[in-house]
Amino acid sequence: MDSNLDSRRLFLRHVAQTSPNPLGLEIASAEGMHLYDTSGKAYLDLIGGISVCNTGHRHPRVVQAIKDQADKYLHLLVYGELIQSPQVQYAALLASHLPPSLNSIYFTNSGAEATEGAMKLAKRVTGRTEILAFNQSYHGSTQGALSVMGDEYWRNAYRPLLPGIGHADYNTAAALDLITTSTACVIAETVQAERGVYTPDKEWLQQLRQRCDEKGTLLVFDEIQAGFGRTGTLWGFERYGVIPDILLLGKALGGGLPMGAFIADEPVMRALTGDPVLGHITTFGGHPLCCAAGLASFQVLLEGDWIEQVARKEQLFRRLLVHPAIRAVRSCGLLIAVEFGSFDQNKQIIDQCIAGGLLTDWFLFAPQCMRIAPPLIITDQQITAACSIILAAIP
Repeated sequence: MDSNLDSRRLFLRHVAQTSPNPLGLEIASAEGMHLYDTSGKAYLDLIGGISVCNTGHRHPRVVQAIKDQADKYLHLLVYGELIQSPQVQYAALLASHLPPSLNSIYFTNSGAEATEGAMKLAKRVTGRTEILAFNQSYHGSTQGALSVMGDEYWRNAYRPLLPGIGHADYNTAAALDLITTSTACVIAETVQAERGVYTPDKEWLQQLRQRCDEKGTLLVFDEIQAGFGRTGTLWGFERYGVIPDILLLGKALGGGLPMGAFIADEPVMRALTGDPVLGHITTFGGHPLCCAAGLASFQVLLEGDWIEQVARKEQLFRRLLVHPAIRAVRSCGLLIAVEFGSFDQNKQIIDQCIAGGLLTDWFLFAPQCMRIAPPLIITDQQITAACSIILAAIP
């Protein structure tokens, strides 16, 4: 490596790029609600690593848990063979805060792998091969997850994808009719985040549950973005009185370290233990360091009143974000989409926000919408400051 090259040039030369114009901010440190670049400039973080840092950056208890675990052991053996305390403790704590039928946790490396595991599990349990997903849904970018993604712009470049995948419009009666005795599972977000924050009618989600029951189809809820208090309840499905057969978690699950999970009833999950044995396998899923961090972050979330404050903070954002250029504000807790007239206008405003010390971005399927999904620890004063920067950035 040429030591004379600065980090930006090395970044562009050696780190694989996924967009033609990356932000290129060089972050030196992060704490609480803020990121700091190498010049010392602070950025108020309105996206929290895309709904990852719900308890903020580097919460002291999370950092201490990581240090304590690093002093004991790191990777030991492929997942599922040895009893590792961080995995066991975290799985038990999660199960104690979920409905009784969601009691068996399979930790994965990411939310996308959780999607993959759930799809395999549903096929294995039902003996069926067809899966129904929804337009403008996002479940990850691996080929199985991409197959159920609800946007042809991203799917088309990588065809052929998995067969037997159908897509329907979210929150519509017509979607229910597509569920048949050939459908292994229906996979749905409790909030369509990347669409620009759209929530279903309670009655529709209950009808979806009923239709799945009638056809022997498993219902999979993707709460990778919506979980861990983001919507104002610990789990998004609590808002609807509907319990899935399989729950997908990720993002905030790892407390800032990479982790996902799919969760089901133990008799259902047992299908992965035989015919074939090792029905799903992962080397690093449930890594003890990630579990220790996630466990500490979850404990912090449960012990505080951050979730109870979400609804009030949501309303504060909505009261302050008023401007003729803002066409709509859609929200579900602290997952908020601020809609402008076009992507170009939104991108211009986002760039001005970043220049003003506020980090935000846009949604995959709604590029005209600004993403607001801050750590849940954001204060009223920080919300007020953030909204002032956004409004000042609107030309």
